Amino acid sequence: MPLTGIRVLDFGRYIAGPYCAALLADYGADVIRIEAPGGNDDRFTVPVAEDGSGAMFMQMARGKRSLSLKPGTPEGREIVRKLVAGADVVIANLPHDVLGKLGLDYESLSAINPRIILATASAFGSEGPLSGSVGFDAVGQAMSGTVHLTGTPDQPYRAQVNYVDFGTALHCAFGVMVALRERERTGRGQCVSGSLLGTALAFSNALTIDHAINGIERQPMGNRSFSSAPTDLFRTRDGWIVTQIVGGAIFARWAALVGRPELVDDPRYASDIDRGDNGAELSAIMQRWCIERSTEAAIAEMGAARVPAAPILKPGEALAHPQVAAMGLIEPLAYPGSPAPAPVIRAPIGLSDAAKATARRAPQAGEHSDAILAELGYDAASISALRAQRII
Repeated sequence: MPLTGIRVLDFGRYIAGPYCAALLADYGADVIRIEAPGGNDDRFTVPVAEDGSGAMFMQMARGKRSLSLKPGTPEGREIVRKLVAGADVVIANLPHDVLGKLGLDYESLSAINPRIILATASAFGSEGPLSGSVGFDAVGQAMSGTVHLTGTPDQPYRAQVNYVDFGTALHCAFGVMVALRERERTGRGQCVSGSLLGTALAFSNALTIDHAINGIERQPMGNRSFSSAPTDLFRTRDGWIVTQIVGGAIFARWAALVGRPELVDDPRYASDIDRGDNGAELSAIMQRWCIERSTEAAIAEMGAARVPAAPILKPGEALAHPQVAAMGLIEPLAYPGSPAPAPVIRAPIGLSDAAKATARRAPQAGEHSDAILAELGYDAASISALRAQRII
């Protein structure tokens, strides 16, 4: 496996740090999740198991080992020092002042191990008027311009999925791989820094470039798109579908499908941006076509015409879709005290000449503490003493 032999210390919380570490674990890295005795708060979001471990944790902590530890104590600091001395990567999406207090800032880590790579993620980065402020995914969404353009003029909406957190994790994982490659050349580690605001602005950059150059203040328009049409959600006889009609060729196929081939020569619909500007009329045409059909029939007809469309699925329906099964994305992982295996989806990429690591469930709090400490040279008596003091 590509990352076999790489040891990662995961001090991450919630998504941005832990998902970065999980991606590395998927391809063979030995990831040690370090959390407080009994578990961190992010372990218990939306509980699904008897010990309170939650749905998000099942995804974020897959393939990791758990070391329960109080890193702020003198004994805990010594354990962290020993871990860092033999590690390759430290992941910590913690505020900058907290990193310093715990000795997890890059200066402290590199003094122990010059080859260490530190991956951090914060809300706003380390410079500027908001650098000391904290924030979660929705803060990045709101400050990137996308919330303003989502919903209606009377009510903006944030996305339910934390795409800014996940995107920051992906950027950090990319940064870690770049830093590992650079370390092969120089022998030195470095700090990889990501931010929620940076990710959100990167994802929405086309919108901000449009405003900067064209000077147009786009307004929310529900589920329509300002740059294509008919891109929208439509009610069928028994549900909903989405279409995304982009490009002249697809628009022509769509027009023929709905019995309106003359629309191709209408100057109001000459380009994607023209169609977006006049999208309300195109959505109305599509809605009349959809309401006469079931979801299954509408999707089948559009598929035959090679027009992009999909049914609007509930979460339970999403995993049950035959295409998901055909792609082999779901890996059921049984967790102690959970009534059913968690349908975990690991890194949804494949390498032609390298397999993922064997799928392993998320760990219970402190499940691997004894083994990890033994690897650091602690004997059974020392480990018992640390446990008695609630250091681990």
